[in-house]
Amino acid sequence: MTLLDYLNKNDRFAASIGAQLTTIREGYAKAELTVEERHLNGADVCQGGVMYTLADLAFAAVTNCHGTLTLGINNTITFLKSAKLGDRLTAECTEMLDHKKLPYCDIKVTNQNGELLAIVTGLAYRMKKDFPFDSLM
Repeated sequence: MTLLDYLNKNDRFAASIGAQLTTIREGYAKAELTVEERHLNGADVCQGGVMYTLADLAFAAVTNCHGTLTLGINNTITFLKSAKLGDRLTAECTEMLDHKKLPYCDIKVTNQNGELLAIVTGLAYRMKKDFPFDSLM
């Protein structure tokens, strides 16, 4: 099974909100989601947790692409602009430091117009456990 298929199937929370990985390369991943009614908060804009979950899915793909089970230990999100009903969100994660124990990534969440909605920084911890998969995609 590919890493893309594994995470799209087994990250059950991300799948339940409609988030899907679309691209994984070593050190880079992209996840996408369309904002639906169920994603809106009381202010009628996309709930911040939806954007965070989308970014976290891309983060999981990047940090695990080296074949070692890796879990996030510290993430920070800054919301710059709201997403609205019907927006197509994209989270693009780039590995900034491929450290043997503590990889670090930057994630940008944009809408279909390329507008920057949120920035996430992520620090992860590589476990002493293999995370086998056949290929990235």
